Amino acid sequence: MLTPLVPGVLLLLLWAGAVDGGAVSSFFLPHPVDLAREFVAALGRGTLLDATVTTLYESLAGVALGTAVALPLGYLLARSRLAARALQPYLAATQAVPAVALAPLLALWLGYGTWPVVVLCALMVFFPILVNTVLGIRGLDREVLAAARVDGVGAWGMMRHIEFPLALPSVLAGLRTGVTLSVTGAVVGEFVMGGEGLGQLLAVQRNGSDTLGMFSTLLMLSLLAVALYGAMRLVEGGVERR
Repeated sequence: MLTPLVPGVLLLLLWAGAVDGGAVSSFFLPHPVDLAREFVAALGRGTLLDATVTTLYESLAGVALGTAVALPLGYLLARSRLAARALQPYLAATQAVPAVALAPLLALWLGYGTWPVVVLCALMVFFPILVNTVLGIRGLDREVLAAARVDGVGAWGMMRHIEFPLALPSVLAGLRTGVTLSVTGAVVGEFVMGGEGLGQLLAVQRNGSDTLGMFSTLLMLSLLAVALYGAMRLVEGGVERR
């Protein structure tokens, strides 16, 4: 655990030295000590925690929605060449449209609030989960599948007891990437479509030129993304041990 702490400590020392030495104004880059105090104060006021809970809900709901679409579609693309040829060009083309460009359209179609933000998160996480599902299913050992068919395993049993468990590490890797991206989707969505999460809090702090508050919110966003990423790594580790 010390390995990732070393560059973090070095960065904090350089940061503090730059501010203390006058190389950077504290208005543009608050001192780490001031940031820590503001972060603790924001937690005490409750506004930061409330916004974090909202953003976390939007992110996880988006992951659930994106996964519910990506998993069956990924299985279809992996098992049907016709479906893959028909749909893959369109799925690839959707990745050329940035989330910032989609957000105004979702606001126009779905209105403002939590639901369009959840949909935007789902769109952000959809593609990595889809790709990893396809790769996981296509990469299965054909001899194992053939042996299962010889033993009389049907299509449903094959998918449930053999294909999905063997492809699960790849699917979880896609989920790990998607969960991290979902936080980005939630923040972008709240910037454009409103809400009560961390993205909206950042917008308010930006309009008020509250640099210290913005850094405090960004710190919470970073901690949230790291926590979600770490949780997915723990899940992957548990699956690998089994």
